[in-house]
Amino acid sequence: MTNQEMGKFGEDYAASYLRKNGYQILDRNYRFKKYEVDIICKHDDYLVFVEVKARNTSEIGPPWKAVTRVKQRQIIQCAHQYIISKDIDAEVQFDIISIVHNNSGTFLEHLDRAFYAM
Repeated sequence: MTNQEMGKFGEDYAASYLRKNGYQILDRNYRFKKYEVDIICKHDDYLVFVEVKARNTSEIGPPWKAVTRVKQRQIIQCAHQYIISKDIDAEVQFDIISIVHNNSGTFLEHLDRAFYAM
């Protein structure tokens, strides 16, 4: 599986997981400038911005560790633009879904409130 295929698989798998857990998907792959948020959804009274990281191994660490502080700032900027463009007034949270998919199976870890806007 190419990196692009793995990314698509991960996002689809994450979206399915979120739906099954009561999240309402509002948008996917929202772009602002060169930044992107993978999944935007509502859960309870929160607007949730989800970054998905998928790999075929965790040998170099769990995929969520690739969401650096720089990447977090980019997601926050993109989220800010989304909120302004849609004129949304809601509490916001930032989650990460980490997926390892290989011959052994598919393993998902959901980091609820993984980081905060500063």
